[in-house]
Amino acid sequence: MADALISSTIQVTLERALSLASDRIGLLVGFKKDVAGMTRSLRLINAVLANAEAKQNQDGAVQEWLKSLEEVAYEVDNLLDELHYESLHHQVESRNRHKLKVCCFFSFSNINLAFRWRMASKVRDIKLKLNEINQEANGLGLVSRLGMTAALPAAVGDTRSQQTDSVVAPMIGRTNDESKIVKMLLSPSEKVVSGLPITGMGGLGKTTLAKSIYNNQQIDEHFQKKIWVCVSKKVPVVELFKLMLVQLMKGKVEVDDRNVIVEHIQNQLGEKRYFLVLDDVWDDDQALWDDFFTTLKGLNPTNGSWCLVTTRLGPVAHSVSRVLRMMENEAYPLGKLPDDHCWSIIKEKVVGEGEEPDELKAIKERVIERCDGLPLAASVIGGLLSLKRKEEWRSILENRLLSMSGDGDRVMQILKFSFDNLPSQYIKKCFAHWSIFPKDSEKERNMLIELWMAEGFLQVDATSQMMMEEIGMNYLRILLQSSLLEEIIDKSETSISYKMHDLVHDLAESMSKSTKVIIDRDTYIVDNGDQIRYLAIDLSSGREDREKLLESQSMSLHTLFVNGDLSDDMLMKLKNLYVLFLSTETTQELPVSIGKLIHLRYVNLSKSSISILPDSLCKLYNLQTLALSGSQVKDLPKGMCDLISLRHLHYYNDDEEFQMPLEMGRLTCLQTLEFFNVGREKGRRIGELGSLKNLKGKLEIRNLQLVKGKEGAEEAKLSEKANLFRLELEWALDREGDDYNDEDVLDGLRPHPNLKELVI
Repeated sequence: MADALISSTIQVTLERALSLASDRIGLLVGFKKDVAGMTRSLRLINAVLANAEAKQNQDGAVQEWLKSLEEVAYEVDNLLDELHYESLHHQVESRNRHKLKVCCFFSFSNINLAFRWRMASKVRDIKLKLNEINQEANGLGLVSRLGMTAALPAAVGDTRSQQTDSVVAPMIGRTNDESKIVKMLLSPSEKVVSGLPITGMGGLGKTTLAKSIYNNQQIDEHFQKKIWVCVSKKVPVVELFKLMLVQLMKGKVEVDDRNVIVEHIQNQLGEKRYFLVLDDVWDDDQALWDDFFTTLKGLNPTNGSWCLVTTRLGPVAHSVSRVLRMMENEAYPLGKLPDDHCWSIIKEKVVGEGEEPDELKAIKERVIERCDGLPLAASVIGGLLSLKRKEEWRSILENRLLSMSGDGDRVMQILKFSFDNLPSQYIKKCFAHWSIFPKDSEKERNMLIELWMAEGFLQVDATSQMMMEEIGMNYLRILLQSSLLEEIIDKSETSISYKMHDLVHDLAESMSKSTKVIIDRDTYIVDNGDQIRYLAIDLSSGREDREKLLESQSMSLHTLFVNGDLSDDMLMKLKNLYVLFLSTETTQELPVSIGKLIHLRYVNLSKSSISILPDSLCKLYNLQTLALSGSQVKDLPKGMCDLISLRHLHYYNDDEEFQMPLEMGRLTCLQTLEFFNVGREKGRRIGELGSLKNLKGKLEIRNLQLVKGKEGAEEAKLSEKANLFRLELEWALDREGDDYNDEDVLDGLRPHPNLKELVI
C-alpha cells in the first residue's frame, strides 16, 4: 500500500531545505555555486511531486522513486541545516568578540578547512543523487506543475474570519440517553460494584456521552470518588489497576508490583462509593474481567459503586455482563442520532448562530444521508464545508461525498476525505504528527506549536508578517474546524489543551506507520524496514535490546521520547535529532554530549531529576525551546546568551537569591520568560529586558528594590511589550536603609495597555 503522507513529508522537507538555501548559507564563500545548483534541482523535483502523489497508487516504480526521494530530502535538509548552524556559530563568535557588525558570510580564513572540504564533498554527493532522481522522474513520465507550493492559500485565510474559535460545542442529541443512564447509576444497589457497558459503532459519541455523565452534577454529589481510565488497547490486568491508581494519585506511578498497586488503590478508595469509567475497551478476555472485577469487589465493602464501560465490541459488553451477573438487556446500546440533530451539528460548524444560506439548504438532505446518524461524521462534514467556499459545496458533495462506498467504515472514509482536503501539506504533517502521542492524550497548546515549529512544519512565507507561533495557531484552528482535533479548556480557563478522537487517532496513526515506533514496557515490535523518524522508548526495562534498537536507528531519528537514562555515548550518536524528550528519575546531570546535537530545536526535561545543565548546552544555536518546568534544575548555564535562536524558556525558580545568566538581553528571539531576577552587576540589571521585544504571556520581575529610579525602570521598556497579558512586580521584604524610591520605579515600569493582569 502506498504511503498516503510521503509526498507531504517530502514537500515539507524540500521546502524547508529551500528556505535554508535561500538564507545566509547561500552566501558562504566556497558554497554559493554548489548550493545554487542544488537549489535548482530541488525546485525541479518539487514541481513534479503532485503528479507523483497521484500516480503512486497505480505505479510501484513511482512509489520506489518517492521513497528514494524522501531519503535524499532528509539528507539535503540535514546538510543545509549544518551549514546554517555554522552561520549561527559565526554570528555568536563575532558578537562575542564585540564586533560592531556581524558578517553574513564566511571568508576562507575563518572557515575550518576540514569542515569546508567535508561540506563540499557532501554537497557534491547530494547534487549527484538529485540529478539521478531528476532523470528518473523524466523516465517515469512525471509531469511538472510549476508554481505549486505548500504555502497557505488565500481561501484558508478567508475562513479565519468566521466565528470558529475555541469552545467545544455542547453535546447534541444525547440528553435523553444521559438522563436514563444517570437515573440508573443513582438507583439504590445492594451490589458492591455494578456495571453498565455503553455499546455502539465508532463515531456514535460513546466517549462524549460518558464524559457528560462523568461531569454531571448529580454524579458528583452521589459518588465520593470518580476515576476515568482510557484503555484503548489490550492491557494486562495489572496495567489496568495501575491506570486506575495513576488517576487516583493524579500523577505518575512507578511501582509495578500488583499487590502494592492494589493496596494503594484500596487506601485511596477507603470505604467511599466510587464511579469508574473504562473508556474505549477492546479486550473481551473473560478471564481478565473475572480477575479484574473479583479484585475490585474485594477492595471496598461499601455498596453502590458503579463501573461504566464504553466499547465498540459486543463481546466486551457480554464479558463484563457475565462477570457482574447482569441481565443481557442491562447493556446500553447507543443508537444513531436523528437527522435533525445531525443537521444541528453541521449547521453549528458551518454558520454558527447565523442563518442557513441557500447553498447549504440545497444540499441538506444529501449531506444528512452521508452522516448516517453518526455525530462524528456530521461534525467532520460540517468542518469540511466551513473550510470551503459556498460555491464549492455542491461539487464537494456530488464529486466525492456521494461517491463514497456504503461498504466498509463510512466514518473513516469521511475522515480520510477531510484529511485529503486540508489546505496545505504542512497542516497534514501537523495532523499526522499527533500519532506519536498515545490515544486519549491531552496536549497543551503551546507545547504542540513548539513541537511543530521544531519539526519544520511552521515555515514562514517570505511575504508574510506572521511569526511561526501565529502560523501554528492558525493550523490548530483549521484542525479544530475540521473536527480532527478537540479543544479542552481547564476549569480555571488558564490553559488550553487538545485531544483527538480515537477514530481520528487511528487515521493519524495509519499516515505515519512507516516513520514511527512506540516501545513501552511490554511491547518491542519493529515490523518494517523503513528508517524510523519518531521513536518513543522506555529504557527502564529490557535495556540492552532497546539500546541496540536505538543505536540502529540513531542516524535517522528526528524525534525521540525517552523514559530512563540516556548515556553520554548513546546521546552523541543521535546526530540528526531535532526533538528530545528526556524523562529520567536517576540521572542528575544532562550528558555533556548534548552540545554535539547541532540540529536540536526542542529539548524537554520537564519533571526529570536532572539538576545540572552542562555549559555545552549553550552550543545549540538552533535551539528554539528549552522546557525545564518541574525539573530539579537549580541554575542555568553561564553561556545562555549564546542561544540566539531561543524563543521559549519554560523554567521557574522561586529562589530569591537565584542569579539570571549574564546578558539575557542578547536573546532577542525570546518570547517565553517566566521570571527575571534583577541583579546588581552589569548584564543582570533590569535593562536586559529592554531588548526582549517579543516577550508574551506572563512575566514575573523580582528584586525591584535594586532598580534606581524611574529612568532605570524605563530601561525594561515594558510599555513596548504588547503581548504580555500578566505582569507581577516584586520588591524584597527585608531591605537596608529607608531611602526607598518604589513609586518612581513603579512609574517607570508602566506596562502596555494590552496588559490584563497586574500583581504588585
